[in-house]
Amino acid sequence: MANTTMGLWTTLLVTAAAGIGGTGLGGALATLFHRDSGKGSSLLLSFAAGVMVSVSCFGLLTEAAAPGAMELVALGVFGGCAVSAGLNALLDHGRPAGGLILAGLVMAAAIALHNVPEGMVIGASFIGGTVRQGWTMAAVIGLHNIPEGMAISAPMVAGGESRWRAAGVAALSGAPTVLGAALGYCLGTLGPVSLTLTLSFAAGAMLYVVFGELLPEAAGLWKSKLPALAAVLGILVGMLIDG
Repeated sequence: MANTTMGLWTTLLVTAAAGIGGTGLGGALATLFHRDSGKGSSLLLSFAAGVMVSVSCFGLLTEAAAPGAMELVALGVFGGCAVSAGLNALLDHGRPAGGLILAGLVMAAAIALHNVPEGMVIGASFIGGTVRQGWTMAAVIGLHNIPEGMAISAPMVAGGESRWRAAGVAALSGAPTVLGAALGYCLGTLGPVSLTLTLSFAAGAMLYVVFGELLPEAAGLWKSKLPALAAVLGILVGMLIDG
């Protein structure tokens, strides 16, 4: 019991660094820099996508795929994709053309909801995989949260909001990641069926983020073959980590 409690607190602290720290860092960066490198962002997003694919397929789904449980795995993956798709649709709706401060606030609310399943991925990784997998997924999601934080604070600053307040709103939008991590961790300790569904749901959520968000965004930022190579490199790095 003590080890489980300690593991939960470790998971929550790591997730807080990835969620709140990632979006907060992105929010702060958006207030400091007015130009960003599309090429660099494209390579970073592609690499992160590759790591996510590798950890999801070779880590989470491998742990979830117990004999006779493939129907549950498929159900969990579909559920994770569906929830992420729904939250992503909400995120797309939260981009009003007028009122930049309001646009940033709506974006923050949508991203906060979007961060719950991402937190579940971290919690499920810690309880269902290895500690190294959990740390890796937290780091990847933290990197993924940086541009989301920038998307929140940039319009707010442009609309006249103070830089500190805009960065603070971006950081707060990452707080629900901790709630998701607690949910994913606790569900994963209830039994083999719950663990299978939790890991599969987390993998599905991540796969949708990869193919529905990261890779299309990376392709839009830089029309080149190098982002594809960065994604392959990310997959190989993820395989080495899981190995």
